[in-house]
Amino acid sequence: MKIKLDENLPYQAAKRLRELGHEVDTVLEEGLGGQSDAMAWEAARSEGRFLITQDLDFSDTRRFVPGSHAGIMLVRLDDREQRQAADFLGAWFSMEQTEDWAGALVVASPRKIRILRPGTAPMDGAHAKEVQAGES
Repeated sequence: MKIKLDENLPYQAAKRLRELGHEVDTVLEEGLGGQSDAMAWEAARSEGRFLITQDLDFSDTRRFVPGSHAGIMLVRLDDREQRQAADFLGAWFSMEQTEDWAGALVVASPRKIRILRPGTAPMDGAHAKEVQAGES
């Protein structure tokens, strides 16, 4: 999978995802650190990359309509879990069928992964698939 890793996730996460065979670019490696969300988004969108971020702005499905992009993963970790971000990403991308995430909004926490697929109405949870982390 072609991935863009936002600056709010550790470099170790990029390393872990590359070890799993993914093509990972990071916002920081591209010199976009400190730039607007719009610039990071445009870079991910124009390159057809699945964006992984902790920025809640990307959860707005009216603005980032599933199916209009390569996909977004919103990582939800509490303060105690931040140091394990690379481990969680490695686990999620090892256990899940990530090809099913194409064009979707994926909200991932240590306890579950919620997937809002293309073709579902914005803010309509009735068509979202919720799985416990590690299930698919």
